[in-house]
Amino acid sequence: MRQLVIGALLLASTVVPATLPAQASTTQASTAQAAPGPTHATYSNPVSGDAVQTFPDPAMIRGKDGLWYAYGTTNPIDGKNEHILPMLKSADMVHWTYAGDVYTGDDHPSWWPNGTRPWAPDIRYVNGAYHLTYSLSTSGVGLATSPHPTGPWTDRGRIVPAGGSGCPANDIDQAVYTDVNGDNYLYWGSYDTICVARMNAEATAVTGEVTRIAHGRRMEGGFVVRRDGKYYLFYSDAGCCDGAFSGYTVKVGRSDSPLGPFTTPTGVNLMDLTSKDGIVLAANGNGWVGPGHNAVQTDLSGQDWLVYHAIPSSAPEFGPVTTTWGTTIGNLARRPLMIDRLDWIDGWPVVRAGAGPSTGEQPAPVTTWSVGSTFNDGTAGWTGPWKPASDPDSHGYLTGKGSTSELSDGRIQGDVRVEADLRLREGGAAAGLVVTRENGSKDVTAWIDRERGELVVTAKVRGRTTTASSPLPASFGYGSWHNVAAERRGNALAVSVSADRLGDPLAQVVMTLPEGAPTSGAIGVVTRGAADADNVGAAPLYQQVTERVPDPVLGERLPAYSDEFDGTGTPTGWTKVRNPSATLSGGSLAWPTQNAELFQGTNTASILLRDAPQGDFAVETKLTFNGTKGNQQAGLLLYENDDRWLKLTHTVLPLANGGGAVLHQTEFGKEGPRPGTTPPTAVANAPMFGGPAAETTWLRLLYHYDEENGEHDVRMASSTDGTHWIWGGTWSLPRTGPVRIGLISMNTAGATATFDYLRTYEVTSR
Repeated sequence: MRQLVIGALLLASTVVPATLPAQASTTQASTAQAAPGPTHATYSNPVSGDAVQTFPDPAMIRGKDGLWYAYGTTNPIDGKNEHILPMLKSADMVHWTYAGDVYTGDDHPSWWPNGTRPWAPDIRYVNGAYHLTYSLSTSGVGLATSPHPTGPWTDRGRIVPAGGSGCPANDIDQAVYTDVNGDNYLYWGSYDTICVARMNAEATAVTGEVTRIAHGRRMEGGFVVRRDGKYYLFYSDAGCCDGAFSGYTVKVGRSDSPLGPFTTPTGVNLMDLTSKDGIVLAANGNGWVGPGHNAVQTDLSGQDWLVYHAIPSSAPEFGPVTTTWGTTIGNLARRPLMIDRLDWIDGWPVVRAGAGPSTGEQPAPVTTWSVGSTFNDGTAGWTGPWKPASDPDSHGYLTGKGSTSELSDGRIQGDVRVEADLRLREGGAAAGLVVTRENGSKDVTAWIDRERGELVVTAKVRGRTTTASSPLPASFGYGSWHNVAAERRGNALAVSVSADRLGDPLAQVVMTLPEGAPTSGAIGVVTRGAADADNVGAAPLYQQVTERVPDPVLGERLPAYSDEFDGTGTPTGWTKVRNPSATLSGGSLAWPTQNAELFQGTNTASILLRDAPQGDFAVETKLTFNGTKGNQQAGLLLYENDDRWLKLTHTVLPLANGGGAVLHQTEFGKEGPRPGTTPPTAVANAPMFGGPAAETTWLRLLYHYDEENGEHDVRMASSTDGTHWIWGGTWSLPRTGPVRIGLISMNTAGATATFDYLRTYEVTSR
């Protein structure tokens, strides 16, 4: 299986410095890969491969000791025995080691229902402690807290009840978000609704009204970040964990409020009863399927990374596994930990400029500073009076008092990201990050200022000081660690303060530096009063990708494999399977849906078929569909036989717990043998979902035969105007013979599909 669309197109993407106000940089031609870190390190997915065999639904945080920690769903990480909420740790986000389990079969909260398998952990740093929320497979959300990323963990009980939360969904897949005013929110839901509610100040209980913010077929895994004043709700839809038939896809909506409404790039509200655009990550045909359930992590250069799981199609499933409750589960999907670069292009996030999951060597996250220290060796090593200190969580850190500064011996220059963890001790008025100090008269510093209740940035140049500030929340905990990060590009400076570096800044300052502000010098920390500092360092600022990988380009139409549906009566030039009741009239093909199916052993639906051209091709139709009942569907088919096919349809599906409401979906399905199951499954069926479906929807399938691996690789696209296309994911299916082009209209009677044309094209580029 190989990437259907990406290939040589990677060279078409462009990278430029990250967009900031007053930016004076020019665009640089480059590849889709961001510039590597100072050591030019690389990685290959899955990054958890040397540590564990599977690590579903991952969450990640950088601890106050300078290491990264990851948390996963209860699974047989050793291939045999389940581990309850396993933990990993890493110095570089690439090489991971097993760090224990949050709970064991003999040591877990007594209130858990029998048979519970905790899922989908989310990790945050709140008021000086690590908060781990998790879902219960029996429904509901629990909370555990600890002073250290790997425990010991203290049970804080259930914070979302099973089935009684007020959200009409499965009460799982939660994530916490803290807003700029200090308000905490919990997002949760699955099958087919995501909800949000405010939490208390301690982030230990849901206290606010429950608000529904998204509907979608099997929508789940909500995760919110704030960027440039907008809130981005990442989520996954379709099937998470069905082996090689997992259709999981990461999508996103954007809002001006953490409570929504969230909309997609084309303006679709996430509450609308249709499938959604805003695709962040989808399978691309390179051997990874079902990529999803993401978190977001930021490296030391400021580059964001999508943290997610995906399934290797070469080894998609485990055999039977014994749970911690002594029961046996068969055919669990193997879902290792993956990371890939997350680009922000025209205000929207997308993985690798749209290239999808990576395979092979990639530039690694920047996890080593050019200048900096975690101070874990017990020494300062910098210039100044601050003293080494330690505690069990931070390990080593520096402590200072009075009006003093501690500066690096090494120097930085140019566009950089500088950060530090800071906290004020009793009597401390302010603690600052020295972004750049050239000498006593040239200095840029970002302050956590308790006296002013603000994040204050000062730029001093030859006796003149330019100041910008932003209020800190009234609930801001000055005595607990907060990360201050400053990104400078040219004369533009952006500074943020957060508790955990997870896309939830509590305050931000953006300013244009005055002429003469230092462009090189030392970094460091400074205090007025008493303060502590840790993890102080600087790295070259990341390079932002500004152009997406181009969409596929179609070539000449192939008349011999097309049909404009002129004439009357029954269509000619087609092979009719099971006597379809389709008729020509007024330049279109009208075909009522039927009470028949093309699903595993039930192969009763009628089909229209015609030959497909040799080599790569694309097939397209314009479909008007008036379905209103669950499972009515019509669209395109690429067909080997009744049990080996790929289809793209406008499908009507019931909304789970929707009181009879239905979703109109662009559904991309496949059927074929399911590998890796015990006992072997003769035939399986699964969908993924693309962009919105409308009364009239244009559908495309892009076909490529992967000769090396003997597979059909097929990518979907859809449009609601025939001009602007949403390109979605790729399904792969082992080839036993050529495919034929087909049309279907089936599943539940009562609707009519009207096909305006069937057109087949050469493919200029994939």
